[in-house]
Amino acid sequence: MKLDSNAHSVFLLHYHLVLVVKYRRKVFDEDISGRAKEIFEYIAPKYNITLQEWNHDKDHVHILFKAHPKSEISKFINAYKSASSRLLKKEFPQIRKKLWKESFWSQSFCLLTTGSASVEVIKKYIESQGEKN
Repeated sequence: MKLDSNAHSVFLLHYHLVLVVKYRRKVFDEDISGRAKEIFEYIAPKYNITLQEWNHDKDHVHILFKAHPKSEISKFINAYKSASSRLLKKEFPQIRKKLWKESFWSQSFCLLTTGSASVEVIKKYIESQGEKN
């Protein structure tokens, strides 16, 4: 496993983000998803975020990304949702017909941390510290 680092720390921070279209409107196809991914990849470096994996269904996207400890993830998500909403509606006018009012994304999102070890494994490791084998 390759860890990331900066001057004072070593880290590996993966997140799974799910963004849902407002009212679960079915707007995503390959073209729209591809453009949404491009927008993500354009904005992400400004927040020390790197896209790892992207996929979509008709009404939501799943995103796996890496971040740095100083990444302001909630600010990044808000910036991404705002920019992608504006650009996708402008570049794909057919989207507006499927939306109700101007909102593209649901206000809420799902953000999960991920890792190679489960919470149970980490808990057992911490509990065993200081014990002799």
